[in-house]
Amino acid sequence: MHRITLAIALPLLLSACGNSDARKLEAGAPFTMTEIARFDEPWAMVFLPDGRALVTEKAGELILWSGKGPTKVSVSGTPKPVYGGQGGLGDVILHPQFATNGIIYLSWIEGERGGLGAVVGRAKLVEEGGAARIEDISIVWRQAPKVSGRGHFGHRIAFGPDGMLYISSGERQKFDPAQDMSVNLGKVIRLKDDGSIPSDNPFHAKGGVTAQIWSLGHRNPLGLAFAPDGTLWDSEMGPAGGDELNLVKRAANYGYPKVSNGSHYDGRDIPDHSPADGFAAPKAWWNPSISPGSLMIYSGSMFPQWKGDAFIGALSGAALIRVDLNGENAAKADAWDMEMRVREVEQGPDGAIWLLEDGDNGRLLRLTAKASPADK
Repeated sequence: MHRITLAIALPLLLSACGNSDARKLEAGAPFTMTEIARFDEPWAMVFLPDGRALVTEKAGELILWSGKGPTKVSVSGTPKPVYGGQGGLGDVILHPQFATNGIIYLSWIEGERGGLGAVVGRAKLVEEGGAARIEDISIVWRQAPKVSGRGHFGHRIAFGPDGMLYISSGERQKFDPAQDMSVNLGKVIRLKDDGSIPSDNPFHAKGGVTAQIWSLGHRNPLGLAFAPDGTLWDSEMGPAGGDELNLVKRAANYGYPKVSNGSHYDGRDIPDHSPADGFAAPKAWWNPSISPGSLMIYSGSMFPQWKGDAFIGALSGAALIRVDLNGENAAKADAWDMEMRVREVEQGPDGAIWLLEDGDNGRLLRLTAKASPADK
């Protein structure tokens, strides 16, 4: 185990916070970071009730990790994803009754050249004789339609306090689908745990994939999480600038590509959000971009001062970013320069914060609270 002590002050990543004012750099981070294990292109992780964890690797491996060191077991039966670009094996979460039913959910990319899309499946995790496998896998959701390209899949998944399954669906770099109610691209989706559509969804009466839609006007939502108060938040990549943290509400339209606080990559302007545009504006946004790759809302006890706050893993921003959440309001707080692309942020059973580094041989890092001077 290799320990990295943050003895030197970690400065605020001012550009990530979108603050051009000269300020004093923060004195230091209140945590110590320890490398625990490494994975090949890790994308997501979730802790099991016994302290072990499942980790997805983008090329298609699902790993059952011991929770204590480098010991790993490859889980057989995992679906083979289409791998390349932003595509591959994606998110992993547990069914709310995992302790009794053993059911997990995975997202991945399927299709053929010229037509790809994200899918979400559920399966049972089985362990026997030191080996692990998933069985009885079934598809509960598909992006529709499949389109060309290997970007903006989204495909983060989360269970809400209502017992429903929420899925983030990117607009696949096609712009207009985010506003097209006949497709489920550029949307947040709400389903029952078996993939059926709840009758109280806002557009249920319209039928088809439209009935799946909870909210629309999203670009590439790569973070999806519920706060302790039951509010749903997403973090998503904007165009050139304009990365967003959104409070996701029933039937709300977040405006992309009609409005954004960023601009097209070719320099063309997109109208900024304004109070009169009829769209839901982000609660926080970043320009220059930080490329938010994940979202976690903290509920642990190791860092009591951060309970209820949002943590965003920044890819191009190479930072761990904290946003202070207060009901339906959000205020940018800390941004620690991690000197790495942060793919995933997760909370551990003891309240420690865990990070997965993006890319080959990506590190799994555990952040624990530093002792206060009074405790020494």
